[in-house]
Amino acid sequence: MATVLPTTDRLAEKHRSTLDQALDTIRTRAYWSPYPEHPKAYGTDGSLDAAAGLAAHQALLNTRFELDQPGTDGWTGGETSPYGPELGIEYPHADIDVLLPAMRAGTAAWRDAGAETRALVCLEILARISARTHEFAHAVMHTSGQAFMMAFQAGGPHAQDRGLEAVAYAYAEQTRTPAGRADWSKPQGKRDPLELSKEFTPVGRGIALVIGCNTFPTWNGYPGLFASLATGNPVLVKPHPRAVLPLALTVRVAREVLAETGFDPNLVALAVERPGEGIAKTLAVRPEIRIIDYTGSTAFGDWLEANARQAQVYTEKAGVNTVVVDSTDNYKGMLANLAFSLSLYSGQMCTTPQNLLIPRDGITTDQGPRTYDEVVSDLAAAVGGLLGDDARANGLLGALVNPDVKARLEAAAGLGEVALASREVVNPEFPDAVVRTPVIVKLDGSKPDAQAAYFSECFGPVSFAVSVDSTDDALELLRRTVREKGAMTVGAYTTSADTERAVEEVCLEESAQLSLNLTGGVYVNQTAAFSDFHGSGGNPAANAALCDGAFVSNRFRVVEVRRQA
Repeated sequence: MATVLPTTDRLAEKHRSTLDQALDTIRTRAYWSPYPEHPKAYGTDGSLDAAAGLAAHQALLNTRFELDQPGTDGWTGGETSPYGPELGIEYPHADIDVLLPAMRAGTAAWRDAGAETRALVCLEILARISARTHEFAHAVMHTSGQAFMMAFQAGGPHAQDRGLEAVAYAYAEQTRTPAGRADWSKPQGKRDPLELSKEFTPVGRGIALVIGCNTFPTWNGYPGLFASLATGNPVLVKPHPRAVLPLALTVRVAREVLAETGFDPNLVALAVERPGEGIAKTLAVRPEIRIIDYTGSTAFGDWLEANARQAQVYTEKAGVNTVVVDSTDNYKGMLANLAFSLSLYSGQMCTTPQNLLIPRDGITTDQGPRTYDEVVSDLAAAVGGLLGDDARANGLLGALVNPDVKARLEAAAGLGEVALASREVVNPEFPDAVVRTPVIVKLDGSKPDAQAAYFSECFGPVSFAVSVDSTDDALELLRRTVREKGAMTVGAYTTSADTERAVEEVCLEESAQLSLNLTGGVYVNQTAAFSDFHGSGGNPAANAALCDGAFVSNRFRVVEVRRQA
């Protein structure tokens, strides 16, 4: 008869090597991922292939999304795909006064399980999500407006990478202190030594609240969710009302795994709001909520930091991302790289460049000197060429996630001279999708009215080509922008070692993540888990970085019990 391993041993046999590799990779910062990026990699070992994933997604439409969690007092929904169709899914609405106490009931067993078991359970959740990546991709696509391939990769394996990365950091931080008993003996000369037996236990802070975003519900949601769960905290997931499905699926998988492994499924729960209910503010100041993860607008992020005083608050807000263009030895590559960065997902990324700072006297290139006007004209041509074919444009742009983005795009054309006008792109598969190419607006950096435009975030497919007197002026404007407005990313192009060092110094002093001279297939608005830090936590754009030790270490405390030996 085959030996049946205990649950923890089975999980260790299945996932311990993955955890070890993740721990090693966050130290080496090398490339690694256990989750396949290519859609054709799925369909074996129980994973859903393309057809099965689409069928699973379609089976959810126009149904009630059952979760069997306590406190359900009704149903709510109303998601409409940015591509046009209504999803028609109803989700359980929770009575928070019932749900929150139920979430705390399983905390002791989850705490006592230890850091390794918690990490292994989290890895099992991620493995099951990975097996359903095709299904999740459709959920992300039809709530965020991402094109399918981006939804598949960013919403699937890349999000899973970020979740695993958070688990690895959580495990590393919790195991800095030895688990179990430690004997302590202090010599006392001729007298008997003082002897104690000590036990150290990582203890979670309490219920963690994840406030989801519309554009990247899984990619931005998984770090906080898994960091909190792995450090012993129950997690309440409050999705953006227009992007519930991807996180609802995540909660369902997590609850299934927790129950199967002998833990209380209510350690992970879902809170979906009724239209106009605004439960994020209500939840954020509840005394039971001790950790908050938030991605979204600066205004609400600032409110959370100021008002959720009982909680440890992690925010990723907004910034004004900037590229300094000084010189290049690969002009064609620079233009192509910038064109792709400005176009990807219609600029609806917190890392997309907004301000391109270009000396008004022009730059030096491997193709000879180029004036400010020529650089801007050539960049506009590069974007136009990249998006000239509608099929390719649809694959890169996706759809505008909400009417506010469309309104900002249309208003931007009136802020200055338009170097590249936005155009409408028809999506033949989804004719109701709102698809627009980027606009590039020329602004004089020395004029106050122009400054009002480029010194504020304009989220969406809007970029400003800002003329400056010199590269030194560009660096001073960069410094001021990061210090006052924040930046998730900074880019720079230069062939000068002195200028390169000067840009580095600005970014080091202002805590901004810098990409230099990108001309190939790596872009300023993309980051790789286990290697790149997303945000720094050191400027106004975000108070945390995805992911580092600081992102997880304050989600738990180590409690010591001493006994006389």
